[in-house]
Amino acid sequence: MRGWRKHVLLIVWVVLPVTACTSSPDADRGPRPSPGAATSVGAATGAPAPTAGGPGQVSCADSIDAAPQPPDGYRVVVGDVAVPTRTVLQAAESGEADPAARLFAKWGLVVRSGAVVDLRVAPGWEGRARIGWGHSAVPAVNVRVGACPPVAGRTQWLAFAGGTWVAQPGCVPVVVRSGGGQAQVHLSIGVPCDGVDGRYSDD
Repeated sequence: MRGWRKHVLLIVWVVLPVTACTSSPDADRGPRPSPGAATSVGAATGAPAPTAGGPGQVSCADSIDAAPQPPDGYRVVVGDVAVPTRTVLQAAESGEADPAARLFAKWGLVVRSGAVVDLRVAPGWEGRARIGWGHSAVPAVNVRVGACPPVAGRTQWLAFAGGTWVAQPGCVPVVVRSGGGQAQVHLSIGVPCDGVDGRYSDD
């Protein structure tokens, strides 16, 4: 009996550390994010989630001009964004390796100061078009402009250089969101959309 108890104690002594290592409350929960790790808004809600400082994020410092009103030929959507919808935007070879960005049409995005704006290539066009603005504009499916402060304290419209890349000329739909509002606009890239008279922009 004394030898039997010795064997039982030995087995318990060996098994207990193994059980302690494998029965942690977190063992079956998978890896946890490190403290402060960011969660993708797009993954949770389906909304655009641009990478901060990278493709899709436009810096306020990239604004090239400020004016009291959007320029002629631009249409204001959702109250905070102005885009060119009355002329055809000329498209030329871009030199990009991405087939969806083979051609580029230059145009300036105009945003009301203080507004947070999201623009996205409409569903179904992700393989055919890209957008981007700023000094280091990178072709992306979605773009965000943060709330940029007004110049000299006055509410103004800020302009950002960039444009639209496409696989081939077309009437490109872009979804615009700001202040809880959403609208879809169509850009005449190389060809006129319905209602556009076929005039080309001067850019």
